[in-house]
Amino acid sequence: MEEERRVSDMKNLAIFLADGFEEIEGLTVVDLCRRAGLTVTMAAIGASLTVNGSHGIRVEADALLENLDFNKLDMLILPGGKFGTQNLEACGVLMEKVDAFFEGGKYVAAICAAPSILGHRGILEGRRACCYPGFEEQLKGADVVYEPAVTAGNVITGRGMGCSIHFALKIIGVCCGQERAEQIAKQVVFPG
Repeated sequence: MEEERRVSDMKNLAIFLADGFEEIEGLTVVDLCRRAGLTVTMAAIGASLTVNGSHGIRVEADALLENLDFNKLDMLILPGGKFGTQNLEACGVLMEKVDAFFEGGKYVAAICAAPSILGHRGILEGRRACCYPGFEEQLKGADVVYEPAVTAGNVITGRGMGCSIHFALKIIGVCCGQERAEQIAKQVVFPG
């Protein structure tokens, strides 16, 4: 019952967008989580709300990182993309928040190259985790798996763009329950 209450209270998520982020990974999570009734803030880590994706798609974020109230957030999400991941990891304020969320038992999620950030920070020690092929050695201390997405305690990881729906459904499952994740999968005709 305690777990059910805690999960049902998780409604406010933030996904962090840096220049070079993988558009499908970021926007799939936002779309599906919003369909599930979650509040997802797209937060730009730079000085502008306009963020340039890795394939030339410009996205208008909802807020700047510096204006977020992290006390109201339940989960931090990091999309991949090689340069997007490098830019996220270079953002000291965001890295402090990722560490604090993890250490405080709140959820952190990362997909594609971004799980490497969690590996560098010691967050994956002894946990099952996945990432984009070729980044496995960056998942320091992890039990590397090759599933589309995996939840291990308060950490969710995904393999890459083609696994974006799996990753988003894992997030929905944690926040809204598995039944809601299955409803959303059916709604968008996801074959699973």
